[in-house]
Amino acid sequence: MLSSLLTDASGNAITATLPVVLICTAVALVAGLIVACVHMYRNVYSKNFVITLAVMPALVQLVIMLVNGNLGTGLAVLGAFSLIRFRSVAGGSREITSIFWAMGIGLATGTGYVGYVVIFSVIISAFLIVLNTVKFGENNKVAERELRITIPEDLDYPGLFDDLFEKYTYEFSNTSVRTTTMGSLYELRYLLKLKDVYLEKNLIDEIRVRNGNLPIVSGKVATNKDEL
Repeated sequence: MLSSLLTDASGNAITATLPVVLICTAVALVAGLIVACVHMYRNVYSKNFVITLAVMPALVQLVIMLVNGNLGTGLAVLGAFSLIRFRSVAGGSREITSIFWAMGIGLATGTGYVGYVVIFSVIISAFLIVLNTVKFGENNKVAERELRITIPEDLDYPGLFDDLFEKYTYEFSNTSVRTTTMGSLYELRYLLKLKDVYLEKNLIDEIRVRNGNLPIVSGKVATNKDEL
C-alpha cells in the first residue's frame, strides 16, 4: 500500500503507464482540494489562492514525472521555480504551510507514493482542523505593545514611569521622544512586553494620574512575526 506505483516488486523504477499517471493525478487533485478546504477553515483567503492550492499538487506531480532522473531537465525546473519565487509576494505562516503541504503532495504523487499521500493528508487535515478549532496558541496573556504617552513640557520624563513598567511588564524601553503642540507637550514612545494583557487598563489608569490625564495611545507592535 505504501510502495510506489512507479517501482516493481524488487524496487526498480518502471516506466509510468497511462493508468498509473491517471491514478496519481486523481489522487493529487483530490488531495489538493483537501488542502484548499482546510486552508479555508476559519481563515481569511482569496479565491485565486485556494484555486492555486487545489491545482498545485497536480502541477508539481507533472514536473516530477517529467524530470524522472534527467539532470538537465531538473536544472531547468529549478530555474523556473526560482523565477516564480522571486516574482511572488511573501505570505503569512499559514499560507506558506498550505503551499508546502500542496508541494509535498505533488512530490509524493509524482514519485508514485499515493498511499503516503492519502494517509498523511488525512492526518494533517485532522490535526490542523483540531488546532484551529480549539484556538491553539491564542490564549497568550503576554503581549507586546507600543505605548505613546503625552506629558506636559515641565514634567521631567526620564524614569517617570519606570516603577509602573516594572510592575506591569517584563521588558520596556523608551524608543523616542518628540515635542508636539508647538513644543508645549512631549510625546514619549515605549516598547513594552506586558506580563498580563488583561491588566493593560490598570497600567494606563496609573499613567494617567502622572501625565495629567493627557492622551495615551496603546497599540500592537507592527511586526512580521507571522511570516516565515
